[in-house]
Amino acid sequence: MPCARLERLAAAALDARPQLPPVAALAPQFARRFALAPGAHVATTLDARLQASVQAVLRDHLAALDGRNVRDGAAVVVDNASGAVLAYVGSAGPASTAPAVDGAAAHRQAGSTLKPFLYGLALERGYLTPVSLLDDSPIDLETARGLYIPQNYDRDFKGLVSVRTALASSLNVPAVRTLVMVGVEALRERLVDLGYAGITEDGAYYGYSLALGSAEVSLLEQANAYRALANGGEWRPLRFTPDQPAAAPRRVMSAAAAFLVADILADPAARALTFGLDSALATPFWSAVKTGTSKDMRDNWCIGFSDRYTVAVWAGNFEGDAMGDVSGVQGAAPAWADIMRVLHAETPSRPPAPPPGVVARQVRFEPALEAPRTSWFVAGTELERVVVPAPAREIARITSPPNGVVIALDPDIPPDRQQVFVRSRGAADGAAFYLDGTRLGAADAAHAWAPRPGFHRLELREPGGRIADTVLFTVRRPF
Repeated sequence: MPCARLERLAAAALDARPQLPPVAALAPQFARRFALAPGAHVATTLDARLQASVQAVLRDHLAALDGRNVRDGAAVVVDNASGAVLAYVGSAGPASTAPAVDGAAAHRQAGSTLKPFLYGLALERGYLTPVSLLDDSPIDLETARGLYIPQNYDRDFKGLVSVRTALASSLNVPAVRTLVMVGVEALRERLVDLGYAGITEDGAYYGYSLALGSAEVSLLEQANAYRALANGGEWRPLRFTPDQPAAAPRRVMSAAAAFLVADILADPAARALTFGLDSALATPFWSAVKTGTSKDMRDNWCIGFSDRYTVAVWAGNFEGDAMGDVSGVQGAAPAWADIMRVLHAETPSRPPAPPPGVVARQVRFEPALEAPRTSWFVAGTELERVVVPAPAREIARITSPPNGVVIALDPDIPPDRQQVFVRSRGAADGAAFYLDGTRLGAADAAHAWAPRPGFHRLELREPGGRIADTVLFTVRRPF
């Protein structure tokens, strides 16, 4: 009997999962970065109390998303001045199936979080000002891989909007139009300068989707890139230990452009078009913030800064499966806001002072597309009126289907339910569509056409027979 009891005790001891001491469990992923020998000690920049608070905030918010397939999260807090990493939560999801993964160092698709650096480049070069108008309307761009047709998050288009509204409300089409203006390679080089080490391909590889965050980035890279905005366009590496020597700052963006971008990201009214005035992004003190959601809602980001700290939060699933209709403002943003409130519980954040080379003007729009306001400008680009000229007669064009599109028939859908809609805009009275030489119908209405396999030519002809526009497209047989 004593032998049997000893066997049971031994088996229980060997089968039990080892429990980490409470202090060591605070930052296991951070500890693994140092790969220390057993028993070794190292002083880090982490604040144990803040680390525990950030971990608890993130764990609670992930638990609140129960039932929406959000198992994992990560968060980083950085001191703007020193670059010291004060909190590093690599994994916090109570329902995580891969808790050992380091979510702060893993590379994930960036979503809209790269837009501030795109607009910063356009402002810096004088291509745009915060009150410049961009057209948020359908656009299709021909690329080597086919047509690129960006959509907004809410599948809606807002028409003419200012740069301030386009960035703060995270509209996709204006961002793509800005990238066409700036150039893909120029944005790629700027992102590399900001420390996004995972962006290793040339601009052609990413294409216009780089404006919407098709590249993969890490939470640490995000935190330090936004810290550069907080520091007036100067970048320095992060510090993980107190004895790590401070590197000399490297300018990656003009101080004026960094100030303008931060001012836009801190404007609750400018983001109201998409997020409303009472979203999780609104803090009771000055802060600049941007959210991002990757393709198929696989990644949520919220990165922002106050006068003293930069906070970056990611939410999603380490295995890469999509979340259940959870955007950045619903997933990562509430945790970001609570962490910011912890950091500024006693000392509120104050807005930065404008740097040299920045001027303010009272601006009005004619017609009143947006409310009059005081706007900052890079010196030399300022203006007091934004005038939209009266529209000229619109050029007649076919808007659907797009030129060069390949339409694949679906064998699982009944043939009579598969239709291609033919539409135009700006067509003169009496204009008509001709498909493969045969009249399809008047151009003043949309026409549903049952697609036939093959190569097709669609023409928009004016009453006298002149061809105003032509679209070539292909219909594939089902596989």
